[in-house]
Amino acid sequence: MNVLELLKESGALLEGHFLLSSGKHSPYYVQCAKLFENPEIGNEVGKLLAEKVKSWDIDVVAGPAMGGVILAYVVAAALKKRNVFFEREEGKMRLRRSFRIEEGEKVLVVEDVVTTGKSVREVMEEIERMGGKVAGVASIVNRSGKESPFDVPYTYLVKLDFPVYEPENCPLCEKKIPLEKPGSRYLRK
Repeated sequence: MNVLELLKESGALLEGHFLLSSGKHSPYYVQCAKLFENPEIGNEVGKLLAEKVKSWDIDVVAGPAMGGVILAYVVAAALKKRNVFFEREEGKMRLRRSFRIEEGEKVLVVEDVVTTGKSVREVMEEIERMGGKVAGVASIVNRSGKESPFDVPYTYLVKLDFPVYEPENCPLCEKKIPLEKPGSRYLRK
């Protein structure tokens, strides 16, 4: 399965002028939620990612809301592991809905797209605060510009190197192309 082709065919790879959750701008945005519109494709993506981490010692699969929720579920199902997700509460990633991380549990953090890794790092900090251990990170897309922006094992299905601009130096802003805010971080403050 060619993940890049899937992203294109599903309409998950968007072109325009986008505000990324990092605050930076880009002419491309990856809306991985489109992959999960078709359950067969979503399950296959989960299996592909699970295959890459199956040798890792994992007790729980966790994802940050929104992008990691469905992905964490399908990866956990493929690995036959427990699944939880983190949500923003008062601006911080928190475990809610009676989810828990037990002392010493080894947690795989999954995210749809990693750019700066900010949401993933917030989840990692919370896991460690709760007494868990981060076993590693996995994503569908790595657009961080690095092989790994984390200090734990990291794997991904496809690496995309798209231009990213600081808002004050954005050529798309200079051309007055309307800025879109597709990310979940902008849905609620």
